[in-house]
Amino acid sequence: MMPSQCLSLVFLFTILQVVAGTDVSIIGGKEAKKLKPWLVSIQLKHRHVCGGTLIHEQWVLTAAHCKNFLKPIKSVTVLLGALSLKNSKNTQRIKVQSYEIPQKFSVETKQNDIMLLKLQEKVQLKRKNVKVIRLPKSGKDIPTGTKCEVSGWGTTSVEVVRSSDMLREVEVEVVSRELCNCYYDKKPFITQDMLCAGNKEQKKDACWGDSGGPLICQKSMVGLVSGGNGCGDPQKPGVYTLLSKKHLFWINTILKKQ
Repeated sequence: MMPSQCLSLVFLFTILQVVAGTDVSIIGGKEAKKLKPWLVSIQLKHRHVCGGTLIHEQWVLTAAHCKNFLKPIKSVTVLLGALSLKNSKNTQRIKVQSYEIPQKFSVETKQNDIMLLKLQEKVQLKRKNVKVIRLPKSGKDIPTGTKCEVSGWGTTSVEVVRSSDMLREVEVEVVSRELCNCYYDKKPFITQDMLCAGNKEQKKDACWGDSGGPLICQKSMVGLVSGGNGCGDPQKPGVYTLLSKKHLFWINTILKKQ
């Protein structure tokens, strides 16, 4: 895309932001009223480091860059069925046995930022607070403007990097790849296996500690938090790994091998 086209796209989106308003809010939005039975907290020595999603009785889906927090692996656990990280009532804590990441994962480009954690034992699926989420079968793209939700226990402040005790959630909107590539100057380059989503208001975004958590659009998981540049800047939308055909094929291949 030509620089002039990028400027036009950015200008148009900026005008839309002004019309929508820029009220300051907390990173991560609001406290979740109900727990999300498929959402897990990945923890190192009982401290939250990343989010994840239970996709099988013994497998959790998260972001590949979270592997930096999985050392030593014997100290990594996942907490399931939690709303508050401090309240362990009716929760399950299971050790992580191993992890799988794509060979072509790149920290720099954020491509293939996806990882599977194998748990040491199967989760006890409970009717209310622990469930497996169904992944999409087709891997379809998500149209620009689609309203989605992201949730996690990530930090509630850009200035203080500290995980939230209570689960929080925020609404984001899918941003076109063209506009997102303009914002990021193609660093990273947003491919068809990636997605951008943000909020027109300042400081409403996923942030540190939300990595690996699910992106839910129209009650279906379509991606997971990969990262971005800072948190809560409307002109730096969150970058997500899309559950594309390629990524779904990789997930199913790993599960079938096991």
